[in-house]
Amino acid sequence: MSSKIPVAYIEIRVFAHATEDEEKVLAAVRNTLPQQVTENLTFKRSNLTGHHGNPIVLFEAKIREKGHVKAFLQKLASSLNSLDKEVLSNEIEQHIDKGCLYLRLDKQSAYLNEIRLCKTDPIHFRIHFRRANPQEIADFCRETGITL
Repeated sequence: MSSKIPVAYIEIRVFAHATEDEEKVLAAVRNTLPQQVTENLTFKRSNLTGHHGNPIVLFEAKIREKGHVKAFLQKLASSLNSLDKEVLSNEIEQHIDKGCLYLRLDKQSAYLNEIRLCKTDPIHFRIHFRRANPQEIADFCRETGITL
């Protein structure tokens, strides 16, 4: 991976529903991140109310430090399986909007130390690029091994 990374920062969001253990949800998020990132990451906690009045906790964090951004991208590229990379390659346009790459990782798999894409009840990653050109973002994903 080149030393010049076009990513400004990465936002992480995850919901902990009333039926979930908040610590296990945070452990799942930490499992998607390299060690040096988890040691320096602080989550902001917001209490929300669901559609039926059920309590939901939103955890949010940002990765801003260049070395941490690079370490996360390397871990993501080395951890995603080839099927997920292929799916992401084929659907890349659906994951890019306004200069950001949107990824949803499976919370349950992450808790078990496996990084997989999913659509339901995920850990949300919004990777903000310095330039908004979708083709450059897609090319960067291919060059770094996030996609095929």
